[in-house]
Amino acid sequence: MADQNTEFGPNLISLMDEEGNEHEFEFVDSLELEGSEYVALIPVYDNPADSLEDDGELVVLKVMEENGEEYLEAIEDEDEFNNVSELFMDRLSDLYDIQQ
Repeated sequence: MADQNTEFGPNLISLMDEEGNEHEFEFVDSLELEGSEYVALIPVYDNPADSLEDDGELVVLKVMEENGEEYLEAIEDEDEFNNVSELFMDRLSDLYDIQQ
């Protein structure tokens, strides 16, 4: 995935869950580790009150490719997830009030 930060506002991504419900996220960061690419996203809410109730956790997904098409997938391996999440937390702690 190319660098997705722009000067024009948040970069939004729509994702479909297993039940077919669409959810919108803001792209926060990406990183490459051991030949794999990962993205950090935060949920976007239509109702501002919903964002106040959110726990503020990052959504960390792995970028996969199939037949030349990129898609995002949950990280199944717990060690991989913990390692990547910690890297994102370190990278983003200066920009956001992140409590580990």
